[in-house]
Amino acid sequence: MEVAALYEIFKQHPNITTDSRNCPEGSVFWALKGESFNGNDFAAKALAAGCAYAVVDEPGAADLSDERYLLVDDSLKALQELANYHRRQFHIPVLQITGTNGKTTTKELIAAVLERKYQVLFTQGNLNNHIGVPRTLLRLNASHEIAVIETGANHPGEIKFLTDIVEPDYGLITNVGMAHLAGFGSFEGVKRTKGELYDYLRNTGKPAFVHCPDENLQEMAAGLKQIPYATEQAPENVPQGELVGCDPFLTFRWKYQGNEFVVRTHLVGSYNLANMMAAVAVGLHFGVDSQDICAALAEYIPSNNRSQMQDTAENHLVVDAYNANPTSMKAVIENFRLMQNEPKLLILGEMKELGEASVAEHQKVVDQLVSAGFDKVWLVGGEFEKTENHFRQFHHVDEVVEELKQNKPKGYYILIKGSNGTKLFTLPEYL
Repeated sequence: MEVAALYEIFKQHPNITTDSRNCPEGSVFWALKGESFNGNDFAAKALAAGCAYAVVDEPGAADLSDERYLLVDDSLKALQELANYHRRQFHIPVLQITGTNGKTTTKELIAAVLERKYQVLFTQGNLNNHIGVPRTLLRLNASHEIAVIETGANHPGEIKFLTDIVEPDYGLITNVGMAHLAGFGSFEGVKRTKGELYDYLRNTGKPAFVHCPDENLQEMAAGLKQIPYATEQAPENVPQGELVGCDPFLTFRWKYQGNEFVVRTHLVGSYNLANMMAAVAVGLHFGVDSQDICAALAEYIPSNNRSQMQDTAENHLVVDAYNANPTSMKAVIENFRLMQNEPKLLILGEMKELGEASVAEHQKVVDQLVSAGFDKVWLVGGEFEKTENHFRQFHHVDEVVEELKQNKPKGYYILIKGSNGTKLFTLPEYL
């Protein structure tokens, strides 16, 4: 079935599901495949549960006499083509965001700012891959006035692939750093892949919001139309932010065209200053009132274990356990060092997907901890076990849980940081 014919059905049935256990009446079931499942096997069940149609790519899964089965060559590709076709029906600004660190937080901040003036479609959570991006675009409807689409990658070519689906009018790369080296091969590989967004904008003559003090981004953005923002001294016509305090919540001052504003946020970490200024820059460009920008940033409360401050009955937690890579780990540890609160405990999980650089990068983390003067540190995971250090070691988070059940620290400021796979996000309930 061709995409145009699929689109006519989609217009009548815009609710898409990929889970046969969740089939709202009149929805369309999309038979996708994974390593351990084949959605074609559940198409009949989805129709019986209330779906109006089922898109399948295996003839044996369909009763071709039943018009409710829609046979395509490749279900995933058909979903992606449909999303791009749907996106082209809308003539609203579409901003695409990527980056090594902070892209989800920045997306949330930008959406919060833009919602002060517009109806905004934005990526929910971190659904930023080859399935999540199409499904986000397919949520576009006539009520939306602007869209903010997050895109992620861990292999070369992925940002180009997603950008060709999104066809953005604006782009924003938060930063580039050491992450997913097993897939990208090197830091230069990270830059090339994230830079695929800039390549698209350069080829189409469309602009990018660029953090102008970032030398890597400036190099990558050569030849682009730029909408700059800064976290250091800048011309009056460039929104500029500076750190006021971070103990533990970020407070910052921003200036633009002779006006000055101070915002106290609910985000932990001085490293979030650039994310805040990205949201300021986007808001200003799209005509959001400065006071509304400040209010949106001040009222935003993080979730999903990103830069969160949590108080338990006995401790104060800084939870940043959604993900970790060498760049973000370095920034979080330095921010925790600068906090004036004592006593401190750091519970750090290993960083995933670093390939051959893994041991060296974990040793750099250990060396930073020693240099910073931290004495109470718990390291979790096999990669830390390969380093030279005198800190307490745990092979798995379950061992940490058992220790906390026996000897819970009390009265501490505790940093919890690690890759999602280490499951340190389970620890707050024991602290």
